[in-house]
This record gives sequence, C-alpha cells and structure tokens, in this order.
Amino acid sequence: MFLKHLVSRLEKPHDTRLDWSRLWADTGPGYVANGFIGWVFAATAPVAIILAVGTQGALSEVELSSWIFGVFFINGLITILFSALYRMPLAFFWTIPGTVLVGPALQHLSFPEVIGAFYATGVLMLVLGVTGWVKRAMQAIPMPIVMGMVAGVFLRFGLDLVRALHVDPAIAGPMVVAWLVLSAIPLWGRRLPPLIGALLVGSVAIAALGRFDIASVGAIELVRPLVQAPQWSWAAMVELVVPLAITVLVVQNGQGIAVLKSASHDPPVDAVTVACGVGAIASASVGAVSTCLTGPTNAILVSSGEKSRHYTAGIVTGALAVAFGLLAPAFTRLMLNAPKAFIMTLAGLAMLRILQAAFNTCFKDRFTLGALVAFLVTTADIGLFNIGAAFWGLLAGFAISWLLERKDFQI
Repeated sequence: MFLKHLVSRLEKPHDTRLDWSRLWADTGPGYVANGFIGWVFAATAPVAIILAVGTQGALSEVELSSWIFGVFFINGLITILFSALYRMPLAFFWTIPGTVLVGPALQHLSFPEVIGAFYATGVLMLVLGVTGWVKRAMQAIPMPIVMGMVAGVFLRFGLDLVRALHVDPAIAGPMVVAWLVLSAIPLWGRRLPPLIGALLVGSVAIAALGRFDIASVGAIELVRPLVQAPQWSWAAMVELVVPLAITVLVVQNGQGIAVLKSASHDPPVDAVTVACGVGAIASASVGAVSTCLTGPTNAILVSSGEKSRHYTAGIVTGALAVAFGLLAPAFTRLMLNAPKAFIMTLAGLAMLRILQAAFNTCFKDRFTLGALVAFLVTTADIGLFNIGAAFWGLLAGFAISWLLERKDFQI
C-alpha cells in the first residue's frame, strides 16, 4: 500500500494506450531524420568516450561490448516507452560525466566494485524519484561547484585532443578542420552536425592512409551480454555513488529538462528520475554506467517540426538504439581497431563544448572560489583512503564555499 501511494505521486502519462494509426500519421520524414541524427550523435563521439575510459581501465573487448549493449538496448527501450506514453521526446542514454568519472576509479578499484556502485546509484535515484525528493536535492547542490568537479574530470579529454594533433596530425588534423568548418558555418552545421562531419572525415583519412584492416572487425553477430556479480566496497560507494547521482540528476537531467522546456514541453521530472533509477539498475547488470535524460539528443529531436509530433522522433531514436545495442560486438571491434588518435580526437571534440559550458557555469557569478578549488583538487587526481579525487573535489569545493562564500548560499 505504501509503495502504491509513492508510485501514485508520479506524473501520469498522457495515455497508456498506444494508438498505432495516430503514431503512423504523426511520423514524417523530418521527424525520422531528427531521430536518426539523434541516434547517430549518441553512437559516435559518446561511444568513443566509453571506449577511451574502458581501455584506460583495462576492460576487455567483451566487457566493453556488454557496456555498449547496456547503454543502447536498455535505454532505447526506456526511450520508446516514455516517448510513447508521455507524447514527448524523452531520449534516455547514459551519463557522459559519469562515464568519465569511472576512468580514474578503475585505476584503483576493480570493475565489480564499480558495478556495485552503479547498482547503488540506481537505487538512490529510484528512491529520490519515487519520494519526490529529487527536486529539493537538485536545488540544494551548488551547480558551480559540481561543474568545477566536472571540468576537472573532463580536462584530460581536451588535453588528449591537443596530444592527438601533435602525435598523429594526418588523422587528427582533418577531423579538427572539419569540426571547425561545420561549427563556423551554421547552415552547413545544421545539415551535417560537426561531430558527425569529424567522424566521416576521420574515417576517410584512415582509409586513405591504409591505417585500418576491415578484416579485423570480423563477422556481424548478436551481442552476448556479460552479466557480472557486483562487489560491494565502501571505497567505491563513497567515491562514485554521490558524484554519479549528481551528474545524472543535476548535470545531465537538468540539461535535458531545460532543453525540453525551451521547446514548450513539460517533462515529468519525478517519473524521469524513476526511469533513470530503473535503467541504471538494469544497465549495471551488464556492466554499463547509469542512465540519464540526455540533453544534446533531445535538443536534436525538438529542433524542428510540430511540438505534438516530436515524440515520434524519440521513438525512432529508441528503436535504432535497440538495434544498435544488439549489434554492439561488431561496432566495438570497429572502434577498438581504429587508430588511437581517431578515438582521442573524436572524444576530445565531443567534450569541448561541455568543457566550455562547465567553465562558464563555474566562474559566472556565485561559488566561484569553491568551484575553483573543486576543479583544482579534481584535476590533481590525488585520491585519499582509496577514494578518488572527484569526491574530494566536491567536498573541498563545498567546504571552501561554506567557509568563505556564505553569502552565496543565501541568494
């Protein structure tokens, strides 16, 4: 009875019945195109970030393939369900800042310990969503300090981009030029997103230089998800659970909700949080990072067309994600056998705008000293008591602001 009462607090769907004739009528070429581009965006540079983090943490090809399956197949199903029920584009994928947080953790924690933290994060988000506490939790955490930590974690990807240009300019150079041109000319950039342009140019450069053996990809096969038993570790819980939950609820979901509201949609915050909790728990079972409501993909889905038909683009993205997740092994091998500079450049370009936004938020007006301390402590990457620097960065930044910027808490 108590659980039923809690669930009843969630925002009600528009209609629990799926009208296939209406879905067919609402779907059009423009919405299919937006759904396709949204999926392509998720399947390129963000996947490169997973591979960069995973290879740095010595994960096997099978573990990485299972991770990619989880973030696409499971979140694709949630995307289809929520877009259909709430009649708005609600694209769920995975937390990019959370993925980056996992990289340093894998240097001193085992993967089963990290998976245990994924489970705990999912449970925490589920509780916050069902009880309705998520809105208060989001308001209680100073965003500049959070983004200071995020900027410190992301900085490595920006530096790797510079290193790729120095080490392998024949591949990294054309990719950066393509990204710059498409970013500088808005008309071209709308037709071909800069990151996708960089991916295509990089692929052409690799082929022209003979730097890739297509035989290494092997046959197309369906994924066999790797289910790993979690290992419960206080060090992993302290280091990862709170930062992961913050990156999902504050950084990623906050961005996704803002994007949808700017397009006059009214996203169900509590229901979205519950979906992220359920998705995170399901994803953890196959070794994948936590679910979130994505900002960039939803921005693509609402970029054109009628508001009442945007949900069809979300369904297209979800369906493509499900199919892509099932074919994860071939794509994982494809990316792993590409030159290292290709992955470094693609991941670095994907991080540039996010890193810029993080710095803008850090030093705009309030909590600037706390944000700076959070950034410095996280960038130093020095852990204590087997707990990584991201947690200590958040803690140090909050403490400094509480001591020296008390007035900012009162505004």
